[in-house]
Amino acid sequence: MVKIKFTVTLLVLLCLSVELFGQQVIKPSLNVENLEVTNRKFRIASDDKRTDFVRIKGQPNAGIVWIKDLLLETGTIEFEVRGKDVLQESFVGIAFHGTDDSTYQAVYFRPFNFQSNDPIRKKHAVQYISLPENDWPYLREEFPDKYEAPISTEVNPNYWFRVKVVVTSETITTYINTDQTPVLTVQSLRTISSGKVGFWTGNGSDGDFANLKIIHSE
Repeated sequence: MVKIKFTVTLLVLLCLSVELFGQQVIKPSLNVENLEVTNRKFRIASDDKRTDFVRIKGQPNAGIVWIKDLLLETGTIEFEVRGKDVLQESFVGIAFHGTDDSTYQAVYFRPFNFQSNDPIRKKHAVQYISLPENDWPYLREEFPDKYEAPISTEVNPNYWFRVKVVVTSETITTYINTDQTPVLTVQSLRTISSGKVGFWTGNGSDGDFANLKIIHSE
């Protein structure tokens, strides 16, 4: 029995070692000193569900809270986010490969479409954009249903949900909560392969963000 336990423990340690040596995991501190904002106001908040999360206040046009000194080339971005079920007032997601406040890629959600009975709205639950050239109106008109999609899992639009965005040199793949099937996979529309990471909110939207984790590829 002792030998079996030792073997199992050794296997677990070996698996962990592979993950640690093969990937660099970063959990940035989400405090005011570690964040820089464009076109938004934010504060560090707590409630009965989460502590020390970033609460972004809505105002016209898109806004980003960048994480200072954090760059991503390829790897995985994980975070928790909460929007709200108010039509055209909740656009929440993550910006990455940012070179400035208007040049970046982003994946974001429209929680007010999650449970819509309108099949057209339901198809517009998650969106990929690559600014400045490829914002959502252009992508929707020129490439219908290619850069946005519905979500098949049941998600309360007023509750926290978890997002995982896998960034490679060619594709952007997005997962939600514990689903193993991606909600959206697209070809990257940017040639710049590295840049800043930040919490993104769309026109007029507020949003709450927590538990950011970056896993850099080897």
